Amino acid sequence: MAKDKVRRAERRLPLEWLGILPFAIFSVLFLILPTMRIVTGAFQSPDGGFTLQNLADLNTASIRSAYWTSIKLSLISAGLGCAIGFAMAAAVIFGGLPKGVRSPLLTFSGVASNFAGVPLAFAFIATLGPVGLITVWLKTEFGINLRAMGFNLLSFWGLVITYLFFQIPLMILIITPALDGLKREWREAAAVLGATTAQYWRMVALPILFPSLLGTFALLFANAFGAVATAFALTGPQLNIVPIKLFAQIRGDVLGNPNLGYALAFGMILITVVANTIYIVLRVRSERWLK
Repeated sequence: MAKDKVRRAERRLPLEWLGILPFAIFSVLFLILPTMRIVTGAFQSPDGGFTLQNLADLNTASIRSAYWTSIKLSLISAGLGCAIGFAMAAAVIFGGLPKGVRSPLLTFSGVASNFAGVPLAFAFIATLGPVGLITVWLKTEFGINLRAMGFNLLSFWGLVITYLFFQIPLMILIITPALDGLKREWREAAAVLGATTAQYWRMVALPILFPSLLGTFALLFANAFGAVATAFALTGPQLNIVPIKLFAQIRGDVLGNPNLGYALAFGMILITVVANTIYIVLRVRSERWLK
């Protein structure tokens, strides 16, 4: 009897696991099952049979252009986000700024990195749109006409600028712990050996931070590549990127082939999985250095 009770106790699910049960259910219902449906649908014909035609149909001028525009948008916004975010985080940690600046910056970054979609698009239209606050102010006060100079918020570069609002804060949040991990002894040892500040960053700090920087770049790339609400709310269907084309397919506006829509989504999944895998691998590698 005692052995049976012990065995039954071992089979019971520990109560600690009940805390993550809602998360597990949510992940299965809204992440795993939809992803499986997309993957299977990408290889199905309208009658339910197996086919590779959906993937072959991605090789059209319009869809290739959408993927290239999305990749270019993601690369540029991720690159600028990494550069500006790194400079801001380094200025706060090593630049001699007051200690009180760090906490508000990280708090704002935590909020701004999740601020996207229609509210973000509206905020930028109200600020830098054709009749936005800054646009009108520059024109009336200084005679600077942004429209005449070729700036258009409702365009590719306008979308890049909008994406930077959440890309830069995300970079700050991720790179700050890595910068904190740089040991003071390394800087002191470099100084003792006669290295300048530029040489320290070029030969010591940046090589150590390189996995973190490259991994964060991959994460920012995936973050921009999958964004749809902000892009659609800001530019509408006039910008040919994959999320907007997929959104139009879901609404039934463009392609009229659900399985081709699954193939579009499958391509996005592959690209984001590769980017996130690079981020995870490089982050683990960088954490080994910074421990």
